[in-house]
Amino acid sequence: MAQLTMVEALNLALDEALREDERVCLMGQDIGVNGGVFRVTKDLQARHGADRVMDTPLAECGIIGTAVGMAVYGMRPVAEIQFSGFTMQAFDQIEQNMARLRNRTQGRYPISMVMRTPFGGGIRAVEHHSESREAYWAHTPGLKCVIPSGPRNARALLRASIECDDPVVFYEPKAVYRAFREEVPESPETMELGKADVFRTGADITLISYGAMIRPVREAADDLADEYGIDCECIDLLTVSPIDTTTLVESVRKTGRCIIVHEGHRSCGIGAEVAARITEDAFEHLVAPVRRLTGFDIPFPYFQVEQHALPETDDIIAAARDAMNWD
Repeated sequence: MAQLTMVEALNLALDEALREDERVCLMGQDIGVNGGVFRVTKDLQARHGADRVMDTPLAECGIIGTAVGMAVYGMRPVAEIQFSGFTMQAFDQIEQNMARLRNRTQGRYPISMVMRTPFGGGIRAVEHHSESREAYWAHTPGLKCVIPSGPRNARALLRASIECDDPVVFYEPKAVYRAFREEVPESPETMELGKADVFRTGADITLISYGAMIRPVREAADDLADEYGIDCECIDLLTVSPIDTTTLVESVRKTGRCIIVHEGHRSCGIGAEVAARITEDAFEHLVAPVRRLTGFDIPFPYFQVEQHALPETDDIIAAARDAMNWD
């Protein structure tokens, strides 16, 4: 199997989809000639033509509105918004049309489209380039919201999103784009949307996260086992809408303790929803309060101090030890 970065794995998924399905097309600012700001679509226009990989004006509302129109007529467009902070310029089209048209037309138009966009901190970017607003889309009926954490699941989840009959918001953690390589099968691979991944089993405490925060969770779980003998079960949500409640509850019923880690805002964030579901369905099994480690309820800070706004490995270790010592 090839060793790919997330950027390369996403490029592979898009290339496969364009080759296999003539209904698939890509559109976005600078995605054709330049291959996108992060080069996720590198060389795809040269391979598949400018009528399949289309450069658009800098007009986010127009990009999403055009993609919705294409989906109405049976195409499967994949629209890129250059940074997730600029999805706000397309909010009306996303909320009013992308999310609602299937319901509004009683299923006549399924709106089979994907909105791809990089999100999150960790690359020392400026304002509007580091937001984590996935809670908006998780809160919006009619949308699926998918967030990969590594190259292999990024390729599999993007393929599944393109094949999905529902509109999908596909959030790509840009801090992971080139952070590491991972084996990715040569043959096409998909993953079930709405299904979390238990990537480490354990008996003492459940750690739940997604996106770029999976890396510090992995590191914390290793350190907790090696230094303190704490056996962590680790879950990658992969999809924040719908959330795989069954997998989360089964884990917490076993461990009795839970920490949720994400870089988005604390108030009304994904962690709050996960905590509520665990409290509703696994309360009698809890031996310590559910704990959230999140970003702050502030605009994302500038690069000089951005690391102070992100949960880190040491924060997770300290929270887990507190939970284990809860009396």
